[in-house]
Amino acid sequence: MLNLSEKGQGWLHYLWRKATTEDDWSKNGKPHPWWDSYSFPPMLNFARFDLSESSYGLLVMARKTPAWREVYGRILDELVRRHTTYWAAIDWLTQFGPDPDRARYPKAYKRLIPKHLWGNYDTPGWVANGIAPWPLSPDPIGSAGNLFFRGFFNLILAIHRDVTGSDKWNHPFAVTGLDDRTFDWTHDGINQFLSDQWANVWHGPHCENTKVWPFCLSAAGLGLQLSDNTLGTQRHWVFDRWTEEFLTKKCMGYDRRGRLKWVGLYYDPLIDFVQGQSALSGLFPAFYVLPQDRALAERMYRKAIAAIGWDKAWLPMMAPASQPRAVTIAYLLAREFGDETTMRRTRKALAKFSNGRFFDAGGGNDLDDFGYFFRFEDAFPRGQESALLMLADIMDGGEWFDAFKPRDRLRFTAPTVEGVDFPNVGVSVAYNDERSSVLNVCTYAATKSRRGEPTRFRITQLPNPGTVSVRRDGEAYGAWRVVGANEIEIDAMTDTHQFEIQTGYRGSGERLVTTTRVVTDEPRRPTSPIEIFSATRAVAAGVAACPCCA
Repeated sequence: MLNLSEKGQGWLHYLWRKATTEDDWSKNGKPHPWWDSYSFPPMLNFARFDLSESSYGLLVMARKTPAWREVYGRILDELVRRHTTYWAAIDWLTQFGPDPDRARYPKAYKRLIPKHLWGNYDTPGWVANGIAPWPLSPDPIGSAGNLFFRGFFNLILAIHRDVTGSDKWNHPFAVTGLDDRTFDWTHDGINQFLSDQWANVWHGPHCENTKVWPFCLSAAGLGLQLSDNTLGTQRHWVFDRWTEEFLTKKCMGYDRRGRLKWVGLYYDPLIDFVQGQSALSGLFPAFYVLPQDRALAERMYRKAIAAIGWDKAWLPMMAPASQPRAVTIAYLLAREFGDETTMRRTRKALAKFSNGRFFDAGGGNDLDDFGYFFRFEDAFPRGQESALLMLADIMDGGEWFDAFKPRDRLRFTAPTVEGVDFPNVGVSVAYNDERSSVLNVCTYAATKSRRGEPTRFRITQLPNPGTVSVRRDGEAYGAWRVVGANEIEIDAMTDTHQFEIQTGYRGSGERLVTTTRVVTDEPRRPTSPIEIFSATRAVAAGVAACPCCA
């Protein structure tokens, strides 16, 4: 897939609207309802998770249009900015000490809490800032706990730098803390703090105090990996040590023949206890482990889907529509690993309840936004769920792994498309073919009601504008002019057009991403009838679809 799909175009339009529409994330305000603070209570129902998961598609999109980055950069700026606010860290800034409601939790929480501590233990989602033996921390980043806050934030910052090439967020910026105090951080500072802290804690830093999550630490590791690629640092080694010394030894269980049996949901080092020992628990961190350790991710994935029977064509496909994340991640991973059976079955299940559609988030009649509504009956698509499934529309199998490989940063000095009147006009193709010295650009009407209106855009960083020639839709095109020492401006119409700009540029070494599907030699063990029966019962109860209840 070398260009942006129609659904991807609609999702980008919606994400631009969400990111660039001002709302107030300060203590005196509240995020707009389209930011997802609803999914997966009591753990993930915070709007900051919408920020992080919305960034993944932008990383993939930017790799498809390497010569057009300005819109992705603007959206990412707004995601980063919101992640520095009160509402991004609201749980850390309001949940102090033990949860006063721990004795009144609903029965559904029993799967989340050690059985012997029910009624006297905090549920996941309660961060317990200041609970003994840790002091109250006013800084949501510089703290012993709250790993998921800085881990996912570091990943967004790394994505911003990979997409834009800018060091904007490597200059000091303020992060809101307790009592509206602010703390200055930089991308590199957060990255170093995370790595140094991780190096000194063998099991990895806490998310909620007392709880170490493979899910969140895997995402934090991915942020370290991409930060190393973009900052030139060497801090990802802590993830490799963690998988070797903790994840595979403490948080994974094996049968007598050494085959993976279960993955833990989280680990409490204060009581040396692994909660949620289930084959299904490995599915969710596997998505983040994949670009870092493909073989380990495939072991986790294969065990999870075998336990639930989703790779068995002869078993019923049981997938609760109320918690679709497991099906989405299984589908994405099946594509990555070339698992045709699971891919076909999960795709069919998603088609039944994903409820994807074009809509107008502004309340009008222009159906230019796209999202997956599933069956939540919300006014807007939930950002966490929709953003993950959107990855299937904007990338092919193998491209999630490729997205975190190091890239030639000379693309930032190559001819680039700028000044596009988005969201009226969009760009679905933009890349330099150095063999022919042609910059290929395809435009489309991102806001369909503006189709046919005149517009213009610029091509910057040209070696010599005086030698440029332009073709549109296969024919010579003369409606352009030199406007600077290294740039031209092209007159156009708000519509679908293909431009070929002969730039004379041959120097980046840039190539379009090509995906090579890698399949490991992980042995596959037949799943026993008892195992399948137990797993399908869990699915029927809605457990398998939730990363927190698996």
